[in-house]
Amino acid sequence: SIWDEGYYEPAAREKDTPGATSKSDEEWLLEGLSKGSLKIVLHGKKLKGEFVLVKMHGAKEENAWLLIKHADRYAVKETYDAEEHPSASSPTPSPPTSSASPSRRLKLTAITTGQKKLSRYVKPMLASLGGAPFDSDEWVFEIKWDGYRAIADLREGLQFYSRNGLSYLGRYKEIEKGLVQQPHRLVLDGEIVAYDPDGQPDFQKLQHYAENPRAPLVYHVFDLLHLNGHSTEGLTLMERKELLKEALAETGSVQFCDHVENSGTDFYDAALEANLEGIMAKKKSSVYREGARTPEWLKIKNHLTDEAVIAGFTEPRGSRKYFGSLILGKYVDGEFRYAGHVGTGFSEKRLKEIHALLKPLITKEIPFDQKPATNAPPTWVKPEVVCTVKYSEVTADGLFRLPVFIALREDKEPEEVVAADETLATDEVANTGERVATEENKDAVAGKNTGKGTTAREDKSDLENVKFTNTDKLYWKKEKITKGALIDYYLSVSDYILPHLEDRAQSLHRFPNGIDGDSFYHKNAGEDAPSWVETIHIFSEPNNREIEYIVCNDKDTLSYLVNLGCIELNPWSNRVNRPGKPDYLVIDLDPSEKNSFKQVVEAARVTKEVLDACGVTGYCKTSGSTGIHIFVPTGGEYTYDQVRDFAQVLMHFVQQRLPDTTTLERSLRKRGPKIYLDYMQNGEGQTVASTYSVRPKRQAPVSMPIEWNELTKDLSTRDFTIHNALDRLSKKGDIFLPVLKEKTRIEKAIEQLQSMD
Repeated sequence: SIWDEGYYEPAAREKDTPGATSKSDEEWLLEGLSKGSLKIVLHGKKLKGEFVLVKMHGAKEENAWLLIKHADRYAVKETYDAEEHPSASSPTPSPPTSSASPSRRLKLTAITTGQKKLSRYVKPMLASLGGAPFDSDEWVFEIKWDGYRAIADLREGLQFYSRNGLSYLGRYKEIEKGLVQQPHRLVLDGEIVAYDPDGQPDFQKLQHYAENPRAPLVYHVFDLLHLNGHSTEGLTLMERKELLKEALAETGSVQFCDHVENSGTDFYDAALEANLEGIMAKKKSSVYREGARTPEWLKIKNHLTDEAVIAGFTEPRGSRKYFGSLILGKYVDGEFRYAGHVGTGFSEKRLKEIHALLKPLITKEIPFDQKPATNAPPTWVKPEVVCTVKYSEVTADGLFRLPVFIALREDKEPEEVVAADETLATDEVANTGERVATEENKDAVAGKNTGKGTTAREDKSDLENVKFTNTDKLYWKKEKITKGALIDYYLSVSDYILPHLEDRAQSLHRFPNGIDGDSFYHKNAGEDAPSWVETIHIFSEPNNREIEYIVCNDKDTLSYLVNLGCIELNPWSNRVNRPGKPDYLVIDLDPSEKNSFKQVVEAARVTKEVLDACGVTGYCKTSGSTGIHIFVPTGGEYTYDQVRDFAQVLMHFVQQRLPDTTTLERSLRKRGPKIYLDYMQNGEGQTVASTYSVRPKRQAPVSMPIEWNELTKDLSTRDFTIHNALDRLSKKGDIFLPVLKEKTRIEKAIEQLQSMD
């Protein structure tokens, strides 16, 4: 029997291309039919308004189509079954007067609200970690939202839950209002995002939404798993997105997540400019695989962020309350392993909240197979809480470098937090944007001699932790500071100090019995060095032989050096792959016993004036002893002789301005009671104590970078010690890092100086 009668026509057509032959209505309809997406307007007695016919590619029936009603004035919001209207005489339903009928609303909100774990739920498809952004006509690119992943199931009532089945019902009511207005039975995949007043995604506002429920929320929907009784998971991504765009009734709180095709690089640049978290790359042909992590979806991040499981916390130091840092872990091949610790990124309120959350989980059982070294006494907790951290990189032994706490992640299970190399896309990524290592890098990864002089003696994959000895020995007897405390300090700041040690020969100064015992210099690694320690052979003209220097590239080597009794660390200025070309110029303002530290500060200020006059950026740090070190980045583009000559010229101008308190005389006997402007440290093999290095002096001072405005008369040589250095780093970060990255044009600077002379 005929159910309805009337006529149809194409939906509103786009304008024909200028100059092209205008297409007839029949041609438009046939073109839409061939594409599998046909938009029409029905003028029937029962069916009225805009509809779209979408072909179900991959469905069991070869000629299966879905008829989707557009949300116009004829749209019916209540559940509607055609079989309830068996004849043409059946009454035509009237357009509803509200956005959702009472019966539909009642049905959707009948499910109990509250945050509970569902017994049955859809596990969303997961993305692999991608490399560099790329362009490809086989992929589309979406915004990577900084929020909570969420599934909305509108098949029977409304279920709205996290990726691990935690119900969101009753929590985000504005989004629920948008979901109950949907005219179709859907299963949606998307991300809940909160926005700040400037319209930027703000994860902190989302996490604390209960405290500020007025923050704007949007559920950005990017995939469709089910539509009106049909699973769409077997369709391609582009087919699912086409259906989703037609079926989703957008509201202020429920929005379709659009995409761009082909141009991933430009889209990534735009994401960076907008300060977004990154982009998602998705293969157009990908089907939806519930719960699977696939290389057909890639997350390409703006910042390096990752999840970690909290395994414990350390005692607070100084003025900090509740805890010092969080001890982190990850799963590697099913085994829970130490991943470092994070001590920055916390407000006092956050410290209190996290501490309260962890207290019920405290346990005496160490969650790792081996107890990791920590910078303060640890308290262990059951590994049940997940957090997100931002970091600079992951070390070879799987530890976060320079991590910063971002947020807790209640939407993720601990078992989901696996090591990055287990979530990396493999061949698929390599073909679509993962940076390919250079031959030199490949050799380095393989532990081969690169021909640059460094040798990794053995793959460290099976390396056990460094065995520390005599940790109770007093290295500072008066202050009661032990060797173990020194080890703890260097482990706590390893992420900060290692960038300044990496790929540089180390001149070792050992104090095996502390600062009051005998010390000696140690250059040759010798046969006693472990097989996994990297070394470099450098020919020494004074000794007329090659010396095998240790190169400190990781935390294990750092631990080995400190265990030898190296209270201070003294790296060369050049990297091993750029022999003879230092990365920075060094000025050591070295006072006599009769100079005050205020005079040293004055000399540093005048040095800054000279640097400013010739357009050079300098960075200063306390020496950790009685002087101040000033560094100028040179970028490994000049020889030691060129850098030293430039330093001498600079100090000439400083000495002219301070003739009564400074000198360029190297001889101790001749320099008198003046500050020696030591530019001679800029020779191959000459070293000064590394930034963040402890010095073998009373009170265990640390060589600490300072900002120029901190050079005041109140500054003291003992302001920064082994006890408070980490707190300062937690607040300031590594302000000396530009020394390793920036460059100075010496030629241009000398031209400026000549105009001053």
